[in-house]
Amino acid sequence: MKTLASFFLLLFTFFLVGGINSQQANAQQDRGKATGVYVSAVKQLDMVDQVESLGSLRANEAVSLASTVTELVTEVNFVDGQRVTKGDLLVQLDVSEELAQQAEEQARFQRASRQVERFKPLIGRGAASEAALDDAKSEMQVAEARINAIKSRIAQRQVLAPFDGLVGLRNISVGALTQPGMSITNIDDDSIMRLDFSVPEVYLGSLKKGIRVTATTSAFPGQLYEGTVDSIDSRVNPVTRAILVRARIPNGDFSLKPGLLMRVTLDRNLRDALVVQEEAIIPNGNKAFVFVATTEQGQYKAERREVIMGARRKGEVEILNGLKLGDRVVTHGGLKISDGSLITILAEENNNETLSELLQKPNAGKAQVDKTQADKIQVDKASPAAEQPATAKPSEINKDQVNVDTGATSLASR
Repeated sequence: MKTLASFFLLLFTFFLVGGINSQQANAQQDRGKATGVYVSAVKQLDMVDQVESLGSLRANEAVSLASTVTELVTEVNFVDGQRVTKGDLLVQLDVSEELAQQAEEQARFQRASRQVERFKPLIGRGAASEAALDDAKSEMQVAEARINAIKSRIAQRQVLAPFDGLVGLRNISVGALTQPGMSITNIDDDSIMRLDFSVPEVYLGSLKKGIRVTATTSAFPGQLYEGTVDSIDSRVNPVTRAILVRARIPNGDFSLKPGLLMRVTLDRNLRDALVVQEEAIIPNGNKAFVFVATTEQGQYKAERREVIMGARRKGEVEILNGLKLGDRVVTHGGLKISDGSLITILAEENNNETLSELLQKPNAGKAQVDKTQADKIQVDKASPAAEQPATAKPSEINKDQVNVDTGATSLASR
């Protein structure tokens, strides 16, 4: 029994040692093969922090036109939704009585004026008194003042456009009797729109006039409107702890309407930042890492580096620490490599190409071997006894050898 037990123990030890040696040999063989990856260079781009909010549109100028007197409407010179110019006569009220009074006062003014002209030479000859001349002048001035008052009443019975703009729906018709305060129509200057929105007080320090804002609305999907901050309220709301900000947005095509709900994005803290593609980031708990393509003895190796991320935007991440301008980071294939792994650069992303576009590049599927590595390969060919280089030759790389991490986020998703 002891002999049989010793035999099985010896057999188990043999297979265990053989398996470990086989795994080590396979690992060494895997480490000797280069994994195909795609890389992208670290770039320096403009980066801003964005604050999002909701706001409502208002016209640059907006009034509700109303009557100030009780009078009959004799003319309506506009239609619903008409564009008008400043000074256009929109509504005319009855002024027949005022015109008659004006004619009466003009007659009195003319008579008083003739009296003054007659008295002037008579006073020089002593045929008329100064008091008579003064009475004629006073009568002329009174008549002139009454004429001006009548002209003012006539103007009150004319509703004019106060500025260039778009009138709304008319609420009166010819023959209607207007009352003071009765609404006639609305008029809006919609050539420029004012967008009012609230910003949390924590961003108060970075708010200033001229900051760029962008806005979108569900009424016009896909349309982006740009403007600038025009004014900032003088008080913070103690309930919401937010401050009201007003931006001006050009409305050259007159598509925007007052009262429209807008989603606002406010750009703040403009700066130059190091930026990498989002696909290069490998999260690990609360930390983030990237693989940097480095050159060592004519071979490309993957160096795992911890990075500190800043702001994010679509497809890109700001790097605060861990990389420098020009570093090439792995964007596809990162899950198939580890720190120190040999890699082959299949293609380099330069202009935010999609993965399908990268695969169609002329050098896709071929190793990018620098001059030093090419010289080493030539030396190895000349010496048959020399150990084969770990990096595969360009002609030996095929689709089976290219290990591209399809589990990572694809560039095409952008």
